[in-house]
Amino acid sequence: MSFDPFDDPLAGKLSRRSLFAASMLVGPRRPSPTPARRKLERVGLQLYTVRDRMVVDVGATLARVAEIGYREVEFAGYFDRSAEELRDLLDGLGLTAVAAHVSLEEMRDDAAGQIAAARTLGMRYVIVSWIEEADQQTLADYEAIADELNQLGERCREASLRFGYHNHAFEFEVPPGQATERVPYEVLLERTDPELVTMELDLFWVVKGDREPLDLLARHPGRFSLCHVKDMDAAGAMVDVGAGQIDFAEIFRAAEQGGLEHYFVEHDEPDDSFASVAASYAYLDDLEIS
Repeated sequence: MSFDPFDDPLAGKLSRRSLFAASMLVGPRRPSPTPARRKLERVGLQLYTVRDRMVVDVGATLARVAEIGYREVEFAGYFDRSAEELRDLLDGLGLTAVAAHVSLEEMRDDAAGQIAAARTLGMRYVIVSWIEEADQQTLADYEAIADELNQLGERCREASLRFGYHNHAFEFEVPPGQATERVPYEVLLERTDPELVTMELDLFWVVKGDREPLDLLARHPGRFSLCHVKDMDAAGAMVDVGAGQIDFAEIFRAAEQGGLEHYFVEHDEPDDSFASVAASYAYLDDLEIS
């Protein structure tokens, strides 16, 4: 007659004893460890913030930026230095130039030169930071600009660069005389090809334009590779990062959804540019995101 363990009256007891013994070997169950507190991996600086120092001594200014702790920079003009000279300075200081701000006019006049400089400096992005008032009168103007950005984005892609657009507050205002509630930034987001044009989200100007950064990140996932980290006080004035009311930790928790990879501190008109960038860096370096 065959033996069936399920018919054995001792089988259940033996099984329970085995389980009890195994639990003694494993030991008591411990609580899961608390997740590590996450911080920004990279904190960069838009060098427009220290332009008053750059016009005096580019090398000494970049050295001070590196001493504070920044490892990534974004240019806004090259201060009469060649791309080769600047690259040597950056390499010697352990700094990486990630992007450069250029105007739409500069790209129209000399896209090849802007692209060549960016490649020499080892950049990943060329960002249009400004469009002239004459080009931003109607939504049709912005449609034309979006088409032009796509064309410039294709040229940058051919050179192994990414092209982008940096906002101010005026893109969130309905142009005068327009019988619509659509704002220019919506036109730019919808009409530009995400494969050709990324967005650099200026957090101060988004809030100044009465918009929520989190809403933009949620509604347009993956569109924002870079951002400007700029703070605002209760009166709406620009202040050092951490001295205002913008909740950066909450915004940065949505970074992956939005596509953010690079974070550049900026202050348009600091009283003391070195003191400003040092205070902003210290705040972000200590900021716990989750």
